[in-house]
Amino acid sequence: MGILENKVALITGTGGGMGRVASLIFAREGAKIIGCDIHTDENEETVELVRRAGGEMTGIAPVDLTEPDQVRQMADDAAKAYGGLDVIYNNAAMQRFGPMPDFSVEDWRATEAGELDIPFFVSKFTWSHLVQRGGGVIINVASEAGMIAGSNPPMVAHTAANAGVIGMTRQLALEGAAHQIRAVAISPGPVLTPASDRDLGENQAIRDAITSKTLLKRFARPEEIVELAAFLASDRASYITGANYAVDGGASAW
Repeated sequence: MGILENKVALITGTGGGMGRVASLIFAREGAKIIGCDIHTDENEETVELVRRAGGEMTGIAPVDLTEPDQVRQMADDAAKAYGGLDVIYNNAAMQRFGPMPDFSVEDWRATEAGELDIPFFVSKFTWSHLVQRGGGVIINVASEAGMIAGSNPPMVAHTAANAGVIGMTRQLALEGAAHQIRAVAISPGPVLTPASDRDLGENQAIRDAITSKTLLKRFARPEEIVELAAFLASDRASYITGANYAVDGGASAW
């Protein structure tokens, strides 16, 4: 029996990358998955992968998670899929990077919407479903950038948004305690996903610059983030709330 047996988990951004890996690992641990993404075809690929592996998953796509009305409908549909919600895994994010002098107001607003609005909207519109369930867990994927600055790439909006996600997680834990809702943040360092691998290409100098702040001098594998999330979503972590877990290869240690 897996550690998430009989849990229903809503995971955002399941069209690929860490969201796809999260769907597979949470399903492996016994959870029923509802996955949402703005990309319909990619999300359906994840659904098929989970089902082929013997898991249960329902896909909801396309959903623009920066649009509150769409998030509200998605949350209600997700709760209906398997009769409730136990875990909200706020994985989806969209960000832009650039140095302060050249970083436009549009880039700033797009990043704050893509990294801070999304977990707020999803948490807001699933909150009543968690209360109705008698409690649950909200896991917010933040970033090491919420704790330390970074020069590769320049990330003024990314740092601000993820500091906000970490702070919001603490507040959700405070307000959720009366309803048996736990809230936890995970702050990864650089993670090698298919998208980041594509963007970095064969440029080893950029890869080395990105990992230079880590003590382990490498990118994380998505599984190294998601396995922690699965534990935090389980009843084995029932005394953990309001915390932020750095999974950054030691980057925030010095």
